[in-house]
Amino acid sequence: MTLIGWFQIALYIGLVLVFTKPFGTFMYKVFNGENTWLTPIFRPLEKLIYRFGGVDENEEQPWTTYTAAMLLFSGVTLVITYFVLRFQNHLPFNPMHFGDTKLAPSWATAMTPDLAFGTAASFTTNTNWQAYDGENTMSYFSQMVGLTSHNFFSAATGIVIAIALVRGLGRKSAQTIGNFWVDLTRCTLYILIPICLVYALFLTQQGVIQNFHGYAIAHNIEGGTQIIPGGPFASQEAIKMLGTNGGGPLNANSAHPFENPTPLTDFVQLLSIFLIGAGIVYTFGLWVGNTKQGWALWAAMAVLWLAGVFVAYWQEAKGNPMIASAGVQQHGNLGDSGGNMEGKEVRFGEAHSTLFATVTTDASCGAVNSMHDSYTPLGGLVPMANIMSGEVIFGGVGAGLYGMLMYAVLAVFIAGLMVGRTPEYLGKKVEGYEVKMAMLACLVLAADVLGFTAVSSVTHVPRPSTYWNSPGGTANALASANTNNSGPHGFSEILYDFDSNTGNNGSAFAGISVNTPYWNLMNGLAELVGRFLMIVPLLAIAGSMVKKKRVPASAGTFQTDTPLFAGLLVGVIVIVGALTYFPAVSLGPVVEHFLMHAGKTF
Repeated sequence: MTLIGWFQIALYIGLVLVFTKPFGTFMYKVFNGENTWLTPIFRPLEKLIYRFGGVDENEEQPWTTYTAAMLLFSGVTLVITYFVLRFQNHLPFNPMHFGDTKLAPSWATAMTPDLAFGTAASFTTNTNWQAYDGENTMSYFSQMVGLTSHNFFSAATGIVIAIALVRGLGRKSAQTIGNFWVDLTRCTLYILIPICLVYALFLTQQGVIQNFHGYAIAHNIEGGTQIIPGGPFASQEAIKMLGTNGGGPLNANSAHPFENPTPLTDFVQLLSIFLIGAGIVYTFGLWVGNTKQGWALWAAMAVLWLAGVFVAYWQEAKGNPMIASAGVQQHGNLGDSGGNMEGKEVRFGEAHSTLFATVTTDASCGAVNSMHDSYTPLGGLVPMANIMSGEVIFGGVGAGLYGMLMYAVLAVFIAGLMVGRTPEYLGKKVEGYEVKMAMLACLVLAADVLGFTAVSSVTHVPRPSTYWNSPGGTANALASANTNNSGPHGFSEILYDFDSNTGNNGSAFAGISVNTPYWNLMNGLAELVGRFLMIVPLLAIAGSMVKKKRVPASAGTFQTDTPLFAGLLVGVIVIVGALTYFPAVSLGPVVEHFLMHAGKTF
């Protein structure tokens, strides 16, 4: 670890703190329908959208109608994306003829029905898990209309779900939690689109490409050829990072210089990942009439974030003792940061790489500028554990706040047991129904991750010859059929796979050949369960809490805007995560860590 590395980390969280209040205030005004400096520009378009869609912006919805609208919108857009991907060879902006069996290049990946389903489910749920090489599979039309539009819609959906939950907690004796269509429209028009327009121009200026040309063919000095992809990358990169989507047009993602060419773009991409997740916490404080409530959540998130950064950076800076035993120098000096640089870009170094890995898994982003599969066991455990927390550490767009509020309900319930009175949050009693819904949301995630991991670790599935050079084999990761590793690391790859898909993150340990019918189907189902079976119970909490009256604070009231509550919240998150996932984690990265120090591998 170096001083300049810690300076970069400190500068990052300092800027996140600086942007939290102004951006949170702006979002509060947008969702309250107040005028902002963008109102004269987008208000006419907003009215036109309502008129075209038959939406009355003054009519609000109870939580059941709000939920039904969200599910309907997500289902319809999933189906549309599926058909865009399946028929991309009949659609425009496809200079490489992807999907055309006669004209497509020999190295192109076929968009099979299972891959189309898995991809559509992935982008609908804000997961953006990619079982394909973007540059070898997707036409520009598919990238822009099928995937990038989902980056806007799925991000906006997550944000408005959090806003609906905030309304439920902040309003007094009401029956409604807002209008899904109005919230979705305002979020897209006033928040996502304006920032992405400026963001994309900045990325283009920095060297991220933006074109519609076919791929270039370069001839090297050895007489060989190299295919250099092109495409509208800057416009996709902007919403990919701001919307914490993570799915990039290139397989190497943000490690590729076409997507992330300079240290400055890397730093700005990091800031954009946390911008909405941090700002919406302050929006929450404004909405409930006590900004200290928001800062208490922010503090809990920051503590968990710092712990993850420290462990990841420390472990990667120490390096791999097995590599050191082979005589490889891993000590830092003026020209070398030292440590474990496998799978990392030299231009970013360890500090930025581990910071990126921590931030992208704190949020439901999934973009990577280094390969998590190459991290040391405990360094790789950090992104895995971040997702297992429910990605509440600032989190994705909206997902972090509604996940943290889920834990807040559990924390005040525990606090109520400690002080011997009915638990309260924001002046409203937290009763059995709310606790059950919070526990249901929490248990859904655990069952999804552990259940799919267990099944996929032992299930035998034939491998079609269309996906492999030879038929036969199994999908058992521990038998190395679908992974490049066996033993603890092979198990870690499977565990991270379903952890990432359930948490709607999208990053991967890699090592698993996931573009098969089995993996596309299993991952798609895990994504849908992890997204919607968590959201519905939380909206039910919003619908229940919005009807309740405020209870006046008394001497026995447990304050939820203090450092004590922030500490309790951190404790609940850590304890719930440890009790739920430690047995599985013990079989993967923990065992691998001890084997590494013993000089043994599988």
